[in-house]
Order: sequence, then structure tokens, then C-alpha cells
Amino acid sequence: MPETEPIVELNEGFSEPGAAARPWAEVADVLSKSEMFWLSTVRRDGRPHVTPLPAIWLDGTLHFCAGSHEQKAKNLESNPRCILTTGTSHLRSGLDVVVEGTAARVTHTAQLQRLAAMWKSKLDWDFEVTGEVFGDDDGRQGLVFGVTPVKVLSFGKSPYTQTRYRFNQGTTT
Repeated sequence: MPETEPIVELNEGFSEPGAAARPWAEVADVLSKSEMFWLSTVRRDGRPHVTPLPAIWLDGTLHFCAGSHEQKAKNLESNPRCILTTGTSHLRSGLDVVVEGTAARVTHTAQLQRLAAMWKSKLDWDFEVTGEVFGDDDGRQGLVFGVTPVKVLSFGKSPYTQTRYRFNQGTTT
């Protein structure tokens, strides 16, 4: 699925005077180049769960994997809505990005093979496609999820900007 252009809205109340919205291409570049993200999910009892993990941006969707026994996979089974964040730990430089959407299992062999090749080239992780999951040399299996954004927020630093990018998949404020 090709990337779609979002509706871009600068939040002037949280941006420096005269600042402009960051272009979507710049945000997509951060998503493409970032290696680590923070995944936020919700447990069945309503408590939040946050964990760092690598993710791959492909065709307008962020992809990550998790073992079926892991808390994040259990959380997504009962509530697939989640948030992925990436950025820098610097106060005065960089761009932080928050992606909001719904996680869906990726099970199509050709897509899994594309993602496994990207994990290898970008992160030097070897995954083998085994049925509808990733497998590794230690016999572990990982479920692969994709999150297509409904809303993305970017927080620019120097100048400070806050920009919202909305997509047509749904309406979120």
C-alpha cells in the first residue's frame, strides 16, 4: 500500500511564533530512519504498558514483531489500538514523532519476506518466514504487526513546533 499524504495542521498554541508545520516528508524520513520506538498498549485491566522495540516503516505502515507470549501481544489481542513513538532525547534539536493507530497482524508471505529483508538490511537481524510468523535461529517465533497511522504528531525543536497529521482511515482528535 503506497503512502498517503495526510492533512497537516500546525498547532500554533504549542509552536514558536512564526514557525511553520514540519513537512510530512520530514516526518516520514524520521519514521524510516529510526531504529527504536516505544510501543504503548493497554492491558485488559486498563493499565498502560510501554516497551521499547525496533520497528520498520514500509508503505506507510510501521511494523514490529512480538512473541505471542509477550505482554504487548496479549494486550493487542484484546485491544489493538496503540501508539508508537520515536525521536531524540535532546531538548533543543531533532524531531519527536508519535504514531497513533490500530495494530493488525501481518500474515501474507510476500509481505513478511519483504519485512524480513528490511530487518536484515537495516538492523542486521535474521528472520526467516515460517508460515505466518518470523522465526529465528533459536527457534523463537514472532508475530508481525503493522500499524497504519490514523494520526501522527510531530514535535520539532529549534524552532519548537507541534504539528498534527491526520489520515483518512478514521477520525481521531
